[in-house]
Amino acid sequence: MPTSGSKQRKAVALISGGLDSMLAARVIQDQGIHVEGINFYTGFCVEGHTHAIREKDKNKQKRNNALWVAEQLGIKLHIIDVIEEYKDVVINPVHGYGQNLNPCLDCKIFMVNKAQAWAWMEQNQFDFIITGEVVGQRPKSQRKETMPIIARESGADDRLLRPLSAQNLPPTLPEREGWVDRDALFGFHGRNRKPQIQLAEKLGFTEYSQPAGGCCFLTDKAYSNKLADLWQFRGKRAYELDDIMLLKVGRHLRPKPHYKLIISREEGENHFLSGYRKQFISLETRSHYGPVALIDGHPLEQDLKSAAAIVARYSQGRDAARVTVDIRMLDGNSHSLEITPMPADQILDAWHV
Repeated sequence: MPTSGSKQRKAVALISGGLDSMLAARVIQDQGIHVEGINFYTGFCVEGHTHAIREKDKNKQKRNNALWVAEQLGIKLHIIDVIEEYKDVVINPVHGYGQNLNPCLDCKIFMVNKAQAWAWMEQNQFDFIITGEVVGQRPKSQRKETMPIIARESGADDRLLRPLSAQNLPPTLPEREGWVDRDALFGFHGRNRKPQIQLAEKLGFTEYSQPAGGCCFLTDKAYSNKLADLWQFRGKRAYELDDIMLLKVGRHLRPKPHYKLIISREEGENHFLSGYRKQFISLETRSHYGPVALIDGHPLEQDLKSAAAIVARYSQGRDAARVTVDIRMLDGNSHSLEITPMPADQILDAWHV
């Protein structure tokens, strides 16, 4: 705790919206440090997308957890769009991927580097950076041997403080200089969440978010499979924001290598996919209530018939002799097909991306 008359030190905290970053920021706040939060928007964030679209998620709280955490802490939060800069992290991770297409180690290096450059090099002369990292919590980016790599390659060096695991790590500059009391920090380690939950109770936090696998879609196997399929189809590792948004929604089926179907699963997804009709060939059942579907690729005439039969199968006319499917082409012209729904056993598991 700073002594009377001493300069108040300033720290910037990486705020993901989860419990760990909230605790780390509060622990440093309680030592009299001025803390502000920073949150980087990569486009792969879990919250605020599928929960807002899908009917089954309508009762889930729709909030930006990083903003909510900042409100609980009473700190300013800076949200930074890094979608374009982040592409190189996803496409060319120096340290490789985790279990899926999650470049966790490169991601942490990138974010700490951005926080460092934003905080004390260009803006308000912050003294150090806080993260909620816990030694051993994640197999790729939060091992004891990778912690120094993040500090070194991000450029933060010993101005990077992990309050929840500090006692398991060498003292950092803020600890050595007495800006913070090392004895008031913690030595959490491993994947057991009980110490964090107990600390949350002690600090008076009764509500907090603990998103499974973190807050990034790239940790999700199904999502990573769809991204890998997209890259294989295009013959290169590249994406735009619309691509990664569409990977979050609907059933993705690839009946042929040269085209893919994205089929909505409910009304909320119908509305969402309808917004892309000018960018993709679209299909929609007219004689029976059913899904909106988009075609990504270059279907032949016979492919359109197969696609219509698949879409009809997922409509309420799945058992009807014929279903009317409207097909809207990229030039805006539309036509209808009277089609027999494809039998369920002909929709192969191998088609599901």
